[in-house]
Amino acid sequence: MSDQNLLKSKKEQVHELRQKGYVIVKGLVSKERRDAMREVARQQLAEAAAPVEFEADLKYPGAPDSKDAPGGHTVRRLLDAYARHPLFAEFATSPEVRGWMELYFGEAPYLSRAHHNCMMTKHPAYGSLTGWHRDVRYWAFERDDLVSAWVALGNETVENGALWFVPMSHTLPFTSDRFDDAKFFRSDLPENAALIRTAVSPELEPGDVVFFHCNTLHSAGKNLTDQVKFSLVFTYRGASNAALPGTRSASKPEVPLV
Repeated sequence: MSDQNLLKSKKEQVHELRQKGYVIVKGLVSKERRDAMREVARQQLAEAAAPVEFEADLKYPGAPDSKDAPGGHTVRRLLDAYARHPLFAEFATSPEVRGWMELYFGEAPYLSRAHHNCMMTKHPAYGSLTGWHRDVRYWAFERDDLVSAWVALGNETVENGALWFVPMSHTLPFTSDRFDDAKFFRSDLPENAALIRTAVSPELEPGDVVFFHCNTLHSAGKNLTDQVKFSLVFTYRGASNAALPGTRSASKPEVPLV
C-alpha cells in the first residue's frame, strides 16, 4: 500500500474511532513481533514475574475469594509492560503506533505508565469477568480524551473472554446514579440494560489492534476455553492533556513518543 493510501486508511480509522468509540485495525502487529511478545508473556507468567496483579486482588465476579482459595494465585495482569521487557516497550513507542496517535490527537502523543501498561492474561476457570465500565472512572487528566491500544496476541472471541463494546457510548452524558459505588455501569437499571443490549464483541485475530476511547463503555466475559488469553494494553494522551498533579495518573513518568 502506498504512503498516500496508508494515510487515507489511518484517517478513516481515526474517523471511525471518533464516531463509534472504537476501531479495529487488522494485522497491525507482524507475526514475528506478536509471537515473540507472546512467548515473553508466557515465560513471565510461568514465573509470576513481579510486578503482577492477581485475580484475588480484584475480587471481580468469578475470581477466587482470596490468595489462599483454589486458584488464588491466578495472575490477572503482568504490570508495567513498558519496563518489563524491551519488546513491549518497542511496540508501545513504535512508528506505527506513534503515527496513529499523532493523527488522532493532532499533537505529540505520550504513553501513560500509570494506566493499563500491562499484559492482560485471561485464564480458564479462575479468570474473572469484567463488568461494564468506562476506563476514565479512576483517571485524572485535564480532559477525558485518551485512547487505549489493545493488542490481540492470539485469537479473541466471546468463548475466551473477548471485549464487548457499546458503540457510540463515549459521547453519552451519564449521571452518577447510572454507576454503582465501584463506578461500574449498573446493568439492573432498565435504561442501562437497553443500552447494553446494543453491545458488540468483535472477534480479533492475532496481531489485530483495537483502539478505543477512554469513555467507551466496555466489558469482558470469562474464558471458557482451556487456554490462557494474552492481550497487551497501552494508553495514550495528547501533549496538551496533562495528568492532574498529585493523582494516580501522575504517579509514574510518562513516555513521549518521538
